[in-house]
Amino acid sequence: MNHGLIAAMAEAGETAESLAGQIGVDPKTAQRWVNPGRVPQPRHRSRVAAILGRDVGDLWPDVLKRREPTWLRAWVDIEREAVALRAFQLAWVPGLLQTEAYARATLAGEALTVDEVNELVEARLGRQAILHRQRPPLLVAVIDEAVLRRPAYGDRELMREQCAHLAECGELPSVQVHVVPAEVGMYPGLGGPFTIAELGDGGRVAHVDSQAQAQIIEQPSDVASLDRRWERIRGEALPRGRSLEMLREAARSWT
Repeated sequence: MNHGLIAAMAEAGETAESLAGQIGVDPKTAQRWVNPGRVPQPRHRSRVAAILGRDVGDLWPDVLKRREPTWLRAWVDIEREAVALRAFQLAWVPGLLQTEAYARATLAGEALTVDEVNELVEARLGRQAILHRQRPPLLVAVIDEAVLRRPAYGDRELMREQCAHLAECGELPSVQVHVVPAEVGMYPGLGGPFTIAELGDGGRVAHVDSQAQAQIIEQPSDVASLDRRWERIRGEALPRGRSLEMLREAARSWT
């Protein structure tokens, strides 16, 4: 349990329900904040700390020790709160489903030190913990077949391991991996990757990445537009069973 938060709530005479009422969130959302590794979203975190008369660092010390890039932290907080994630990737394996070797390969060629690469990889792998907690979010990932066929600096074993890992993840009850086969040709996903998160209070937030910047989208009309695009992309993908077959075939092709 998050003992620091629980102690602060008891001292201030607050409960999950009372915090939820003051902040304007669902009581179930506030209740989850006392669980290990669960941290309120940035827009809620400072308000909780103010209500309890504590510093954010006192309640959530790990927030000040985080290894994710600053621009990604707000989205990682949303991932932790999400009850469902729908991710589309055109060029990469989604970060939540990457192996360590693949994660390192995605950073090759960047102007980074060894320590910086290690920190970024550790942070990315750390995000995957949400898939293995007692109540994981539902993750539906759609990837383009090109992701499975693209060599990683000639390392065939790396790609074999990554494709096999995708198949293993796709068999988890809370994870679905779907592949858009190359034969589809042009489809709406060619516009780029994005992720839609559904939160416990029913709200939805999207994340769109590009070469220049990452953007969190909260405007309902914009999220709804991405939701419609998602449905069109998902409609082009193979069913779960056939996608798993393709993932296993791809793993064999790299041996």
